[in-house]
Amino acid sequence: MEAVAVNPVIKVAALCGSLRKGSFNRGLLRSAIQLSKESVNGMEIEYIDISPLPMLNTDLEVNGTFPPVVEAFRQKILQADSVLFASPEYNFSVTGPLKNAIDWASRPPNCWADKAAAIVSTGGSFGGGRAQYHLRQIGVYLDLHFINKPEFYLNAFAPPAKFDSDGNLIDPPSKEKLKEVLLSLLAFTLRLKGQ
Repeated sequence: MEAVAVNPVIKVAALCGSLRKGSFNRGLLRSAIQLSKESVNGMEIEYIDISPLPMLNTDLEVNGTFPPVVEAFRQKILQADSVLFASPEYNFSVTGPLKNAIDWASRPPNCWADKAAAIVSTGGSFGGGRAQYHLRQIGVYLDLHFINKPEFYLNAFAPPAKFDSDGNLIDPPSKEKLKEVLLSLLAFTLRLKGQ
């Protein structure tokens, strides 16, 4: 019997900076999850809801432990091989909920260190691009390693329609570009892991 090489499965934690139910950024993550199941072999994406996290308050850390919801979140990040962020741009930066999640997982020991990451965003004219640049700056301190290309920021409101009324990505060229981001994240994650 001949040995068959099996591609390793990388685990990706997917975080959305928008808490809105019909968020277009969450729609990008739903599409990424679907693409990973259909056409990106070797990748498993899990959406992690950041809405239950309390605002960062070190008074909530007692004897080196975190509140249960924070500890569960931190464990999800630790278990992931890489991270996929999707976030709108608020005031030229990342959203408050996303920054709060980042801060909780950065408390010692830093859960983000040495992970590959990618950012996708959608919104108005620049599609969240400035938030992406700010997130990259934050990632430098956290020792997150972002893919450089392809970049994905999408103007959600320019014709043709990019999303349906439920916030699902329906634009085929955008789906194809999102798939390119996932393939790049997969390759970069495997490279960082020495595979």
